Amino acid sequence: MIIQILLLVLGLGLLIKGADWMVSGATALAKKHQISDLAIGLTIVAFGTSAPELVVNTFAALQNHHDLVFGNVIGSNNVNLFFILGISGLITPLVVQSSTVWKEIPLSLFAVILLFFLANDLLSPGVNFLSRLDGLILLAMFGAFLFYVYKQLKTDPQESAPDQKHFTNLKIWSFILIGMAGLVIGGRLVVTNAVEMATSLGVSEKIVGLTIVALGTSLPELATSVVAALKKNNDIAVGNIIGSNIFNIFLILGISSVLTPVSYHPVFNTDLILLAIGTFILFIAMFTGKRKKLDRWEAGILLLVYIAYTVYIILKEL
Repeated sequence: MIIQILLLVLGLGLLIKGADWMVSGATALAKKHQISDLAIGLTIVAFGTSAPELVVNTFAALQNHHDLVFGNVIGSNNVNLFFILGISGLITPLVVQSSTVWKEIPLSLFAVILLFFLANDLLSPGVNFLSRLDGLILLAMFGAFLFYVYKQLKTDPQESAPDQKHFTNLKIWSFILIGMAGLVIGGRLVVTNAVEMATSLGVSEKIVGLTIVALGTSLPELATSVVAALKKNNDIAVGNIIGSNIFNIFLILGISSVLTPVSYHPVFNTDLILLAIGTFILFIAMFTGKRKKLDRWEAGILLLVYIAYTVYIILKEL
C-alpha cells in the first residue's frame, strides 16, 4: 500500500510538472509568433491546467475503468467550483466581467445538463453510457466554444507582452516534449495505482476518482486561481475555473467516449446534480448584486458545501 501511495504521488507530481513545462514551452512558442496574452490564457493555459484530467481519462477509458473516467471529471469540476473557487473567494471578493456572468457560467451549466441527458440516455431507458456519437456531440460543442473564444479575441484584441525569458527554440521544444512525457508517464502511474489502491482498500473506483484523483488533477487549477486571487486578477481566478469545467466535459469526456464507449453508473447523478446546482447558484450570486461579484461569505459557503459533500460520499461508501 505504501508503494502504491508513493507511486500515486509521483504520478500526480509528474502530471502537474509536466503540464507546467508544456505550458511554459507552448507559451514561449506562442509569444515568439506574437500571439496575444489573452489568446494564450484562453487556449494554452486552459488546456494545460486540464491536461492532467485528459491524460488520466485517456488511460482510464482505454483500460475500461469507466467509473474512474466519470469520477475524475465530475469530481474535478466539483473541486474547481466549490473548493478552489471557495478558497479564491475567501482570499479576495471576486469581481468579474459581465461576459463571464452572462455567457461562460451559463455555458458551463449547459455542459452539465447536456452531460446528464447524454449519459443517462433518457430516450433509451436502461442503457446508460456515453457512446461515440455522444462523444462527437461533446466535441462539436467544444468546437463551438473555441469559435466563441476566437470571436471574443477578435472583439477584444490584446497585445502580447514581450517574452522576457527569451527561450531558444531548443529550450522551447525541450519543455514541450519533456512536459508531454511527464503527462503520459504520470497519467499511467495515477490510473494504475489509484485502481490498485481502490482494490486494496475495498472502496469503489468512483470514490477514488471523485476524491484523490480529482483533487490531484485539479492542483494546476488550484495554483492558478489562488495566485490570481492574491494578485487581484479576478477574471483569471474565475475564468480559469469556469473554462476548465467546460474543457473537462466537452473536450475530455468527448475524447474519452470517442476512444471507447464509456458506461455510466446512475450513482453519479447525485454528483452531477450538485454540480449543476452549484453552477446555477454561482450565476445567481454574481447576477443579483450591483457588481458581478462573489463575496467572501458566499465563497465560504461554497467551501463548506464541498467539505460536507466529501464527508457524505466517504461515509456513504463505508
